[in-house]
Order: sequence, then structure tokens, then C-alpha cells
Amino acid sequence: MALGKLKETQRRSITVGFLFEKNKERLKLKPLNGESGFEKEVRDKNIHRPGLALAGYVELFTYDRVQVFGNTEIRYLKHLSLKERLKAFENILQFAMPCMIVTNENELDAEMVEMARKKDISIFQSPLETTKVVYFLSDFLDDQFAPQTVIHGSFIDVYGVGVLLVGRSGIGKSEIALDLVERGHRLVSDDVVMVTRKGEGILIGAGTDVVKHFMEIRGLGLIDVRSIFGIRAIRFQKRVEILIELEEWKQDAEYTRTGLDHESIKIMGVDIPHVRLPIFPGKNVTVITEVIALDYLLKHYGYDAAKEFSKRLDAAITEKTKGKRAIDYFEHDFE
Repeated sequence: MALGKLKETQRRSITVGFLFEKNKERLKLKPLNGESGFEKEVRDKNIHRPGLALAGYVELFTYDRVQVFGNTEIRYLKHLSLKERLKAFENILQFAMPCMIVTNENELDAEMVEMARKKDISIFQSPLETTKVVYFLSDFLDDQFAPQTVIHGSFIDVYGVGVLLVGRSGIGKSEIALDLVERGHRLVSDDVVMVTRKGEGILIGAGTDVVKHFMEIRGLGLIDVRSIFGIRAIRFQKRVEILIELEEWKQDAEYTRTGLDHESIKIMGVDIPHVRLPIFPGKNVTVITEVIALDYLLKHYGYDAAKEFSKRLDAAITEKTKGKRAIDYFEHDFE
């Protein structure tokens, strides 16, 4: 097992003010009632359209989510008289909603905005279409509420493949990562890797704000990879695709010889290809890591070297049983 029991964390809430600050540029948000309700918390990553609630049916009203008012909701309200609109709006304000976002640059009556201010509920306006607002906001909230864990290792983008090197302290993870960077690959994080589960089967690795692209090399100290090698030598995040466990060579241990049996390891419920790589003085682990990444790409595109060799071996055995020679004589080859 390459990893011990990982401690998984998950954010429970964010404030409305934090949501606004992080999305005001992307969604072009404009607060309609100042900073009312900025201290309220969003506890659900899902988004709700309150059409039925405005119509009076509140039995299934998921009020604890961010409420998005699109063209459907606004046009429904506009077909009502002002008195009916205010009554419908007041009906949903009895619930403790975190905030509302009005899309397509639609507007609410000033009376509605004032009612929300008194209830301490933020209302934001966006010129973007409802589908875009929902898409961007869903992606943001999914990221904020995604489960995370910390893995001690070195994370590098090798030929576009996210390779996570793990192993005991002092085994040489950082040195191998540095060698890979010098060969043109890109460092994501060293020592502390924050791994986030996105969706059902995707793991994204990144560094912390403090460590970023600093690296500790024993005997040398801390170095800044970005300053030394330039911007092309780093990445801020990358999908975790392979986990390579470095361990000292053990004479009595069994290691994969053919590659026909693929090992995997679960990280936060996601299966990741797992390679146990024995190391000893003189072994070029950097080149082997590059080959592991390239072999992963080949498998991704449908070519498995181990299976191909197995097919050829079976074919050769079949030919031998028929009395044919394994190698034909090359008549005109005089080298």
C-alpha cells in the first residue's frame, strides 16, 4: 500500500460575500441591495430555480440553495399585478435563502429589492444568460464543496500525464522531480499535494498557496522552480493519472515483470494506476518515469505493450508447433 489512511476533508459552507467576490468578474455580478446578507452561508453546492415556489407551491422548495431568477421566473412575475407580485415574492422570503441571482439583466421591482434587504437576503444581477450563470456557478460551487485530501509526494506533469511520486521521506522524490523539470517537464507541487475529487472519477492535484512551486533539495535547501526554470516549468493544477511508489529494492519482494496484471490504488474512492518502482544506486528513475507516462498514453490510445507481446508469444509458439523457424534467413542482408 503506497498511502496510509488519508484524512479526507470537505468544506461545509461558504459565505455569500465570498461567493460574490470570487464570481463578480466572471459573472459580472452587480449587488442590487448593497452588502445585505453577505455574512449568510451557502451550504449546498446545488442551484435552484424558484418558479414553482413563486407560483405558490413551496412543499418541495429547496430554499437553502442559491436561487436563480431567469427569464421564466421574471416573465411569470411580470404577468401578475404589482400587488400579486409582491405577495408571491413575500411568500418565498419567509424562507431563509442565502441569496438570489437575477440573470439576463432582468430587473425586480424596487419594492421587492427593499423587501429582500429587510430580510437580509442579497440580490445580485447578471447580464449573462441563465444557462451560463448556472454553468459557471455550478462549477464554482462544485469546486468549493469538493472533498480534498493531502498527499505527501511530488506531482509532475510528464508528457501531459499527471504523475504523483510517493515514498518514504528522503527516498529521492524531489530530486527525481527536479531532474524531470530539467528535462522539460512541469512541476505542479512538491512535498504537499492537495488532491481534490471532481465529479465521480476525477482527481485534481495542486500545491498550497504557501508552498506553491518551491522545492526542498536535501543538502541544498529551498529553491524556487518558477524563478530558476521559468514559467514553462510549472503548472498550477493537473489531473492525477498515475501514482508511482518509490521503494528500496528488496531481494525477496515480487515486482511486476510483464505488466499484464495492472495494479491500482483508491484515492478518495477513485481508482488510479499504481506502479511499485524498486530503486537502487545507478538506476535511472527519471527515464523510467518518462517511459511509464508514455506507456500510459499508449494504453489510453488503445495499445498495450504487454498484451501485444503476449499475442506475439502465443503466435510464435503456434508457429513453432507447425515446424516453422522463429527467424527467417535474410538473404540480402550482409551487415
